[in-house]
Amino acid sequence: MTAFNLTGVSDAIKDLIDEDGVNFAGLAAKWESANDVKDLIKAINECKKLNFLNLEGNTLGCEAAKLIGEALKKHPEFKRALWKDMFTGRMKTEIPPALIDLSNGVMHANAQLTVLDLSDNALGPNGMTGLEELIKSPSCYSLKELRLMNCGLGITGAKMLAKALTHCYKKSVINGTPLQLRVFAAGRNRLENEGAKALSAIFKEIQTLEEITIPQNGIYHPGMSALSEALKMNTKMQVINFNDNTITAKGAEPLAEALYAIETLREINLGDCLLKDEGGQILSDVIADCHPNLEYLNLSGNEIGPDVGCAIANAMGHKESLYQLILDCNQFGEDGVETISEIMEGFGKLDALSIEDDEGEAEEDDEDDEEYRDDEQGEEEEEEDHEAYSDNESGGENDCIITNTSSNFSQNNFETSLDNSVLLNTSSSNDDPVVTFYNSNVPTIEKFNEIKDEDKLKSFKNVLSNASVGDDYLTHLVFAILKLSSIGEESEEAKTIAQELYKEAFEYGKNKDRIKSIRNFFLIQLGLLKSEEKEFSPKYNMKSCRSALANAIKENSLPDDEKSIFEHFLNATK
Repeated sequence: MTAFNLTGVSDAIKDLIDEDGVNFAGLAAKWESANDVKDLIKAINECKKLNFLNLEGNTLGCEAAKLIGEALKKHPEFKRALWKDMFTGRMKTEIPPALIDLSNGVMHANAQLTVLDLSDNALGPNGMTGLEELIKSPSCYSLKELRLMNCGLGITGAKMLAKALTHCYKKSVINGTPLQLRVFAAGRNRLENEGAKALSAIFKEIQTLEEITIPQNGIYHPGMSALSEALKMNTKMQVINFNDNTITAKGAEPLAEALYAIETLREINLGDCLLKDEGGQILSDVIADCHPNLEYLNLSGNEIGPDVGCAIANAMGHKESLYQLILDCNQFGEDGVETISEIMEGFGKLDALSIEDDEGEAEEDDEDDEEYRDDEQGEEEEEEDHEAYSDNESGGENDCIITNTSSNFSQNNFETSLDNSVLLNTSSSNDDPVVTFYNSNVPTIEKFNEIKDEDKLKSFKNVLSNASVGDDYLTHLVFAILKLSSIGEESEEAKTIAQELYKEAFEYGKNKDRIKSIRNFFLIQLGLLKSEEKEFSPKYNMKSCRSALANAIKENSLPDDEKSIFEHFLNATK
């Protein structure tokens, strides 16, 4: 299969198409408009057999995603969605609608996906809302590989994913084509115990997994016990990667029971899992008894001592296919390292051994440390971590997508100043009822009715424009919309004024290149998107504010591109 490199754009289109699919990977392209994406669309349209579409390493906006989705509608043969790292620099609000448009193209074509790879995209729970319908759909009944590495799903996103997979599996069984997922990869996602438990439940039902890769997820022994129960039901498992989770001896016990039920394992990665001697010995025993085809074992960084290290080495005696045993960064001591090396040399497997950076034998007074992290400190840290993560579950390595940092638009004012720290300072009298309404801690229908002007919309615009210029005007404008919206259920007139001010805000914001900031502000203030500020919580009447937003959408007060984004988030709350 030819690897493509876009250089001459339209002249090179023919080089971007082969019989298997289209590859635009690694171009660092920024696709916003129809013009930006025209060459990709042409390549998709001219590809006679679009088995795969690789968009990795580019950045995709909403308009471009919609056009790609339209092009995909013509390709029922589409199988592999290779969409890693394609939202760098995007705001969280852009990702769900972009995924929905791509998904709609796949589903409309009745394509049967075998691979869905969205790794290295900072999806979070908000992004998962853009994937749910695709995963539930018949287009995923055929799914063999689901790769969501480093997507910041968090516990909430993991539960959403588990629910969607459960729906897919049950519907696929009814359809007579049961989902036979083979590969699940979701490392670095903050799944924690609750996320692991939710996913384990569907893995127990599917029973076809051959690879599970979930390193660095803050999983302790309760989550490991749930995963172990699922492993028992997936007896064709070949690859297990639980690296850098806190398994300890407590988690090693149920895991060992599961390993006894699986004879097909080729790779086991339990590095940095705080197994220590007790956990290492438990796993050494099962590995010695089973897994004749084992090729790779990683038990590095587990504070394992020399006796257990020798037991692990002895367990490799009959592993004819072994090509790597990684025991780096343990506590064998110089003599232990030498003995382990001699054992492996005796088996003719010294070349497979990696045993570097040994930390030396542990002190004897460390006996209780096993339970320290596992039972008390470990779970306490997990609880603290979860609290910290819960305010920013959308993150991943690509956290730059969450805010427009180049903007001078005051995000602090927009997100957190709900106690009237943003006040109108105007040449108008402080007794002006518009100023009084705006500056009140709690906007009420009574204060609104004190505005006797026949044209209240004009009064609001005059006061706001006299009070401030530039970005300050926009700041006051959006807060006025919120305050009017919060009484919209009590006053149709207030809701109508809010609707007109929505139009003013987006028109002004467009001229000032502030559209994305305005969008983010309203989604956060209306409780539709998580704030980056841990202490922030919406203060206004959310039901009334959301109703006013829906009215503004209905009355075409928002740009068309923004309407679809806001509609998505509003629909997700129903």
